[in-house]
Amino acid sequence: MRRQRGTRRHVESSAIASLAPLVAVVPVWLLAIAVFWLPVHLVWDVSYLWFAFAYLAAGVLLFLRPFQRYVLAPLLGARRPTAEEHALLQPAWRPVLQFNELPPNRYVLAVLPSNELNAFACGGHLVVVTTFALDTLPRDELSGVLAHELSHHLGLHVVALTISQWLSIPALVLARIGFFLQNVASAATSSFVQHSSSMTALGRLVAALLTAVSWVFLSGLIASTVLSNAVGRNAEFQADARAVSMGFGRPLAMALRRVLAEFGSDRPTTWRDKLAASHPPARTRVARIDAQLRARRPAGDVSSA
Repeated sequence: MRRQRGTRRHVESSAIASLAPLVAVVPVWLLAIAVFWLPVHLVWDVSYLWFAFAYLAAGVLLFLRPFQRYVLAPLLGARRPTAEEHALLQPAWRPVLQFNELPPNRYVLAVLPSNELNAFACGGHLVVVTTFALDTLPRDELSGVLAHELSHHLGLHVVALTISQWLSIPALVLARIGFFLQNVASAATSSFVQHSSSMTALGRLVAALLTAVSWVFLSGLIASTVLSNAVGRNAEFQADARAVSMGFGRPLAMALRRVLAEFGSDRPTTWRDKLAASHPPARTRVARIDAQLRARRPAGDVSSA
């Protein structure tokens, strides 16, 4: 079968838009790396630029299949499929690979123990499916979900977002350390220096400074997360459209309807929920998929493959 236009790997608009959260996290990453570099510089004569470049270069590992299989997947809480899970995954995964003329070892499949009906793509080749999805979805619907996740990789949606998450780690670590030390300073002030107004004021000043520093790092992470969620919602629509072009639109829509039946509406009701939502509502996705299916010729859907 010749691969159709739209099923090849190419840069989609969501991949370009995902550079925005990457740009947002770079300033706090540079600041956080400087904090980690200072004690290292006292021991080894390494420049800040080389130290920052070494950390950035280490992010390349996130896109290597062995690293994704043995390090990244476990960090995400996922694991290799058991024999039973492999027997469920492969019949659903095979037609997706065959349609796109991809070899079986190109992507890494992992299973996340979870009661959520979910799957996600990460790094350059990792596709993670929850145990609930494996136990709940029929083979054709599982194929639709896997086609959607493969579409994220083919559209290069997760490349910049994966790098953003890698750069976020130092700032997140420092923010957590800062809030921890702020709690320690507040507790010490309340417990040991209440008798001294000057020491109490100093303790409160230290706690306030630690809180402010922590929020400097956290603010950049929040901005990057909000942008990532906005980009992610459009990426979901593009991945759905690509899955439809592959011929797996109808089973994908059926899987989304199953999500609605199992868990109810996921439409955000407040502005905070809307900012925190990384996916568009399932009902909206189903409506768009149905519209795309109606626009296609009946013979174009190969979901029974």
